[in-house]
Amino acid sequence: MLNRRHLLKAAVAGGAAALFPWEGLSGTGVAAAGGELAQSTPFAHAMPVPRTLAPASTTATADLYDLRMREADVEIVKGLTSRVRTYGGAFPGPTIKASSGREVVVRQYNDLTVDTAVHLHGAHVLSEHDGLPMDVIAPGSSRTYHYPNAQRAASLWYHDHAHHLEAENVYMGLHGLYLISDPEERKLPLPRGAYDVPLVIRDARIEADGTLRYTRPSDCPHMLVNGKERPYAKVAARKYRLRLYNACANRYLRLRFADGTPFTQIASDGGLLEQPLERDELLMLGGERIEVVVDFSRWGEGRSVVLENAGALPTERPEVLRFDITRAGADPSQVPARLTTLPPVPQGTVEREFELRTFPAMTINGLTYDPDRVDVETTVGTSEIWTIRNVEAPLAAPPDFHVYHSFHTHLVYFRVLERNGRPAGARDQGLKDTVCLGPGETVKIAMTWGPYAGQYLYHCHQLGHSSGGQMGRIDVRAA
Repeated sequence: MLNRRHLLKAAVAGGAAALFPWEGLSGTGVAAAGGELAQSTPFAHAMPVPRTLAPASTTATADLYDLRMREADVEIVKGLTSRVRTYGGAFPGPTIKASSGREVVVRQYNDLTVDTAVHLHGAHVLSEHDGLPMDVIAPGSSRTYHYPNAQRAASLWYHDHAHHLEAENVYMGLHGLYLISDPEERKLPLPRGAYDVPLVIRDARIEADGTLRYTRPSDCPHMLVNGKERPYAKVAARKYRLRLYNACANRYLRLRFADGTPFTQIASDGGLLEQPLERDELLMLGGERIEVVVDFSRWGEGRSVVLENAGALPTERPEVLRFDITRAGADPSQVPARLTTLPPVPQGTVEREFELRTFPAMTINGLTYDPDRVDVETTVGTSEIWTIRNVEAPLAAPPDFHVYHSFHTHLVYFRVLERNGRPAGARDQGLKDTVCLGPGETVKIAMTWGPYAGQYLYHCHQLGHSSGGQMGRIDVRAA
């Protein structure tokens, strides 16, 4: 149950009320969510892989895509039909595969009844193509986005960013994958093709009539992978590259194999790490991406292993996905001891401090988002060090999702320098655009602003928080 002090604060705070639908909260969660919970059987679905979108046309330098945002009926829980909001009728949306240095142009048509704005999370783009919260596509309208892809290989994703609507729109289905490759990555002997698999993981509440209900995460016990509730995946006894996405609107995940078997992390938000890391659990907040290599030959043919969420509530099932090793597999892939060389860590000449609060309102430095107010001004090429504090206190018992923050910068990747006064550890390695802050935690990050001038954002990627105003405007001036 919610801590009483926080619940009373939320009841009187308009900002906090936007985090989740607080009205009608109950100890059971049924009345809070709006209806009887659908019962499901784990591993009833085969896990699909999001389809790759084909260009509508191509030029010598660019690929052009058309996507229509519309409602669709899909099967999330076996035997039930759920109405969702989609890109192109798919849940999650189709995958766009891009190449570094080759432009992608996407014409987005809004056939929904709500405003939308499409943000390519992790992309270096001009401000007018960044999907700013007030640059909405009204119902019946369209907008064309240009993505230059002048950046290294990475697992990005596109999702809604319309102000006050992004949390619900993303929860209802407006999210899809965008994968950039480059020559350096393609030369590595990593698993590829059918052995390079995205896992879009998120929570949901499916009610007995199939309704996908937007509500607080503690009332969302269904765990989806690629749009299906707790599916199974048939794999070969060989290495796989798994691209893990936390696409939850408001929940963190602690992912691990149920038997404790470790795996190898090879990439973070902004692409490859310099060297692989052995991990046995991943804490991921909304917006974070982590790529791992798993060798299923460790278990052998005829065995199964379950990926579970150690952050599940006591009332929830921990299972996320079951891998069934059903066949042998030739495996020429390897994980090199060195994967890439990252740019030097920025040496900041400007220092700034940011304080994140959930209660009594969702703020950064005491302010809620105002699109007409400039919170930070900087210049292309300026390196800065930001210290970000989550001032909320930990709760005595779960659920504590609402006192975690997931700090995200548009336009740039950053390096995590410190966490709680200590040098960054394994969880903070590589190029990041989103960083987790548990209650009471402080992180210090460094970035160099650019390559473009214009208006951009920083915000909490617990999307209920950004919907409630936990967001700031940064104007990057030309040098």
